[in-house]
Amino acid sequence: MHMSRPTRRAVLVGSAAGVVLAGLPSVQGRAQAASAAPTGYRWRNAVIGGTGFITGVLFHPSVRGLAYARTDIGGAYRWDDRTARWTPLLDHLGWDDWNLLGVEAMAVDPAHPGRLYLAVGTYAQSWASNGAVLRSDDRGATWTRTDLDVKLGANEDGRGAGERLLVDPRDSDTLWLGTRHDGLLKSTDRGATWAAVSGFPGAPSASGQGVTLLVAAERAVYAGWGDSDGTGANLYRTSDGTTWQAVPGQPSGTAARVPIRAAYDKATRHLYLTYANAPGPNGQSDGSVHRLCTLDGKWTEVTPVKPGGDDAFGYGGVAVDPRRPGTVVVSTNNRWAAVDTVFRSTDGGRTWTSLKDSAVLDVSETPYLKWGGDAPKFGWWIQALALDPYDSKHLVFGTGATLYGTRDLKNWAPQIRGLEEASVVQLVSPPVGEAHLLSGSRDIGVMYHDTLTASPSRGMATNPVFGSATGLAQAAAKPAYVVRTGWGDHGNGAYSDDGGRTWAPFAGQPDIARNAPGPIATNADGSALLWVFVHWDGTKYPAYRSTDNGSTWTEVPSFPKGATPVADPADPTLFYAYDTDTGTLLASTDSGLSFTARATGLPSGDSQFKVVAAPGRSGDLWLSAKWNGLYRSTDGGASFSKVDSCWASYTLGFGKAADGADYPAIYQVGSTEAITAVHRSDDGAKSWVRINDDQHQWGWIGETITGDPRVYGRVYLATNGRGVQYGEPT
Repeated sequence: MHMSRPTRRAVLVGSAAGVVLAGLPSVQGRAQAASAAPTGYRWRNAVIGGTGFITGVLFHPSVRGLAYARTDIGGAYRWDDRTARWTPLLDHLGWDDWNLLGVEAMAVDPAHPGRLYLAVGTYAQSWASNGAVLRSDDRGATWTRTDLDVKLGANEDGRGAGERLLVDPRDSDTLWLGTRHDGLLKSTDRGATWAAVSGFPGAPSASGQGVTLLVAAERAVYAGWGDSDGTGANLYRTSDGTTWQAVPGQPSGTAARVPIRAAYDKATRHLYLTYANAPGPNGQSDGSVHRLCTLDGKWTEVTPVKPGGDDAFGYGGVAVDPRRPGTVVVSTNNRWAAVDTVFRSTDGGRTWTSLKDSAVLDVSETPYLKWGGDAPKFGWWIQALALDPYDSKHLVFGTGATLYGTRDLKNWAPQIRGLEEASVVQLVSPPVGEAHLLSGSRDIGVMYHDTLTASPSRGMATNPVFGSATGLAQAAAKPAYVVRTGWGDHGNGAYSDDGGRTWAPFAGQPDIARNAPGPIATNADGSALLWVFVHWDGTKYPAYRSTDNGSTWTEVPSFPKGATPVADPADPTLFYAYDTDTGTLLASTDSGLSFTARATGLPSGDSQFKVVAAPGRSGDLWLSAKWNGLYRSTDGGASFSKVDSCWASYTLGFGKAADGADYPAIYQVGSTEAITAVHRSDDGAKSWVRINDDQHQWGWIGETITGDPRVYGRVYLATNGRGVQYGEPT
């Protein structure tokens, strides 16, 4: 996720406000910001199916067929069993509120089926905004918001741990919220105001784990604590809502260092807890499962398989079956040698069966889950595990890319329709061919979208497979030729001669490519490639050039380190590069062999400045300079003029011209008035119309945007956690 400078006015849902005690004042709720009425557009996801880490699933205990899911960066969803589909609940969060798209925790009220609570906040770092609590009376259709004075971390270590938000079992007006750095908070007015719990033993936390779970057992509330060194207490309990004490006799040692999740079997009065030696999802190498009898306080270890040797892992999810006392399921996590599994017991944990051993996986609806092979994996990063309270054989678990479900404990398939969480970084809309869209994402590489309404039939691009794409480019005058780069196990670059349907790896690559693959460009006829190298920590390296389809590479000393190469769409001898450190546009007239400075004195100091070339024209360049606005050059970057129609431009792309227009449609994420939104211009940026609306904002959308060169009005928008959104005029 990239930081962004706030725009001039936020778009928010209203919130009830109040005063939080103990030095934690609540921020007053802000009213919904007004904006110009958008031109009518219908927005949908280009279907991939999942693709991100699902960190929690919560079945409602008193409503059949109702469930909720949370993700680390892509908001929350509501499941409708009648339609077998997830509905996104937080797409209304706008540009200034991008940090709230990560959901730290969820809670429902068993006594009031319409009530839903979300604790939101993606990062706990100093540069991120504080967290917030969203509360709904209509299952997430509308929200009321209270801003907190503490930070949450839905995309940080421990994000797959238990729900840190809980409705008190004795009083529906009382809520508990566990935080990473600031101990335990309590609200007595349904989340409108919050106060620090001064008597909680675990506060404050320096490591960023703090409270890892909250669970109710009859009239008591239990809280897991993630900062224990394995010798001290990490599970606390209150029976009166005021006094907290360490639970006697709790397990200790490395395998029980961090309590991950908990579930209470009301019929047998047993509380089940999973543990690991680290919060996860990465880094776990030991773990255990324990059962606490709440009647007599007796602890029993019920670990299905103990980690050890080459089979190192932790334990993650846990759920109990309210219809069948003593039936419990737990999951392993970070188990790479033997692959993660779900264990099921029908006798309170005395014996276990691994469901993976008999599982039949059907990923035909989301073929990318084969990961370039013939068979999918059962799961990894399994921390979200849930059992339908109305159907003992309806079990689901989240992974780093999907949500698997079963109705018979044997046959499994993605239960993911409507849930799209890809973090998208590249988009190309070809002018010809079967696919109208190619996309590149941070977690699932490159996709060839042969349709927009179903997951790509070819799955992710293979030969090689990329875990994360860093570059994607098409030769403007030879659209069958496409190149891509990224983090791969068997090479970091590939080319296609059939528009991205099939791929072949570059025959060679610079040594730095293994550790710092960056963006790539191909000139108009595909005869020259420019590959830039940037390490994930920001270190910039020289660019390299190839004129033999990636077989050999030569350093280009005159290319500015870290810049993104831009090919002229009409002249194969021309490349451009924008040096964001100095605010200089450089150009090459020898197909990328050398670069010289042209325009200088342009905005500098931000790596997110982007140059885009208008299709079909030579030397027609546009510079999106974020809050510095938009600039245009018609002389190949020798000079730029500022465009006065908008004051901020974050990303820009082109599509088919409107009927009668003499210039391609321009699509932009930027600000023409007060709000950052998606706009279209049909007159060369003289005027703009907003084409998204207040219910379709998707947080951070500043990565890339492009129109369809074959369909006027259709636009593809990359989001950070809500996949590829595409809009069409209604």
